[in-house]
Amino acid sequence: MTPAGDSPSRGVLLITVDSLRADALGPHTPTLRELARRGTAFETAVAGGNWTPFSFPDVLGARPVFADASTPGPATDPTLAESLSAAGVRTAGVNAGNGFLTEYYGYDRGFDAFESFLDGARTPVGRFLTTHPTVNGWVQYLGWPLGNAAAKLRGHERRHAVDTSHLHALERRAFDAVDDAAADDDRPFFLWLHYMDTHTPYVPAPRHVRAVTDGEVGSFQALLGHLRAGLGKEVDEGTLRTLRALYDAAARQVDESVERVLEELSAAGLRDETTVILAGDHGEEFLDHGHLAHYPKLYDELVRVPFVVDHPDAPARRESAPVPLRDVPPTVCDALGVEPPAAFAGESLLPTITDAVPPEREPVTSLALRGESVTSQPIPRRLGDGTPLVSARTREWTYIREPDGEVRVFDRERDPGEREPVDRSTVPRETMRDLERAAEDRLALLPDGSAADGDAGGDGNEVPEAIERRLDALGYR
Repeated sequence: MTPAGDSPSRGVLLITVDSLRADALGPHTPTLRELARRGTAFETAVAGGNWTPFSFPDVLGARPVFADASTPGPATDPTLAESLSAAGVRTAGVNAGNGFLTEYYGYDRGFDAFESFLDGARTPVGRFLTTHPTVNGWVQYLGWPLGNAAAKLRGHERRHAVDTSHLHALERRAFDAVDDAAADDDRPFFLWLHYMDTHTPYVPAPRHVRAVTDGEVGSFQALLGHLRAGLGKEVDEGTLRTLRALYDAAARQVDESVERVLEELSAAGLRDETTVILAGDHGEEFLDHGHLAHYPKLYDELVRVPFVVDHPDAPARRESAPVPLRDVPPTVCDALGVEPPAAFAGESLLPTITDAVPPEREPVTSLALRGESVTSQPIPRRLGDGTPLVSARTREWTYIREPDGEVRVFDRERDPGEREPVDRSTVPRETMRDLERAAEDRLALLPDGSAADGDAGGDGNEVPEAIERRLDALGYR
């Protein structure tokens, strides 16, 4: 290993939370807020795209999505885990059931231990419940009294009435990885945990819903909200409030789990030697621009995410300059004293974290693919299945080029919700030139330099049935 700093961390814990908006950290997430308070909080962190397959090539791979293929997944260059493993780092990854982050898409590469919780249901009923997490959650909830009584007779304790996100199994794998790291004094470690609770359809344990709403949202309102959203009914203000309450409750559920993992790190004597990184992989929309979930758009609610680095030797600070999530891999390497590979598209943020060196990443870009409409299913995953749209962000400005070539520019200082595009002639000429160039450069990274008609490519292999069921459960037809 090549030390990249004076005192590399003993380990790095990377926590990613699916669909976590930048404003999701609030009073109901005290553990995550404390991480942001004691670490470096990047207030304008930008995901590489509007959903997981377009974001994670930045987070665990070496280069942005479609860097060398028309299908999503990490590039052929060594991934973060492969680079760390080659340097002697112990690696473990736990993905709580996102089908896009599986062995099929190459995300197991470089991990000594990897778990993606693809469904192992063998009965028709089990497969149905796995594919319908809302129904599964309500079945668990209604069957809680009987199940709890049976558990007590066997001398066990059941902590929650609902667990459809593999939360407790994820924690057990995390605890095992921490124990393994503690037992191996000679090797640094890297542990990646990916939570799914804040992804639709939002099925947190009822106690979390009661906690974030002071009991105002009960079981009936929660069930009604799920039904209306699931059936595609018009979402009125009451239903929207319920859905956001369920989302916030799911974030609270993640917060409690992260607290338990950090406590396990402390019990193993590793907390003070571990860099903890928290990031959302993309955001979530609650009718901010007319839709729910995360359809192919590139507004702030979908691409601006929480991003916190709590380094043992760094003071607390906040950084407002835009940074891309593709800075995660080199930052992890740097924290562990591993020289980041030259293929990594991002740059280490450790100088900002430890020495307050301002990051110079502007403008930061994101990419999405759109079919015939915003909501058309299946949402395009391959270049040939849709047309790209691209965005570029500076501290103040957002530039979005739609698939039809229309350009919208927003002044976020005056219009933080990105509601009213400005006349482009009012944007400083140099700024406009930088935004346009950044967008063009991002499109030029697509295979063959094609910005609009990528090949129909892919490897031609059918997606395994278990992965398709998992993706179907997440709403991806």
